[in-house]
Amino acid sequence: MEPLDERTIRASFVNCSKGEASRIKMPAGLTGDGVPWRDLDFLGWTDPGAPLRALLVVPGADGPTGVVLRRPEARRATAMRSSMCRICLTDHASSGVALFVAPLAGAAGRQGNTVGEYVCADLACSLYLRGKRQPKMRLVRREETLSLDERIDRAMTNLGAFIGRIAAG
Repeated sequence: MEPLDERTIRASFVNCSKGEASRIKMPAGLTGDGVPWRDLDFLGWTDPGAPLRALLVVPGADGPTGVVLRRPEARRATAMRSSMCRICLTDHASSGVALFVAPLAGAAGRQGNTVGEYVCADLACSLYLRGKRQPKMRLVRREETLSLDERIDRAMTNLGAFIGRIAAG
């Protein structure tokens, strides 16, 4: 992913007002070397000023598209269950995947209509795909025959479909 500046990120959000976008806290290290841009396919973070708000910014042909998500409250981890991220298809202990819900863009979102997806709770799909981060309480990892580029393409297709549902309103 190409590095983004704060102004570009704030202007990219499609499912919140400009006022709300201006109040979003940017990820730590955005202005320095704190964001591993070379290892990211999209930028995802939890707003440090509002811990139940998560944000995704996805590159696209027409520029980046950002969405505001609501994350669930933290729950206790359990090794008895496992869950799979619907973006990168990484298996996690149940606490490693969360249902993120986003208001739809436009009038539908203002009326309270939402869409949700099960995603890695830390929004680090890109790092899991590249093996730079391992799931907690690691389960037996499924071996895939797809190359890294094919897995990234699949994840971006899955994420693009989710972003498309949000942006379509």
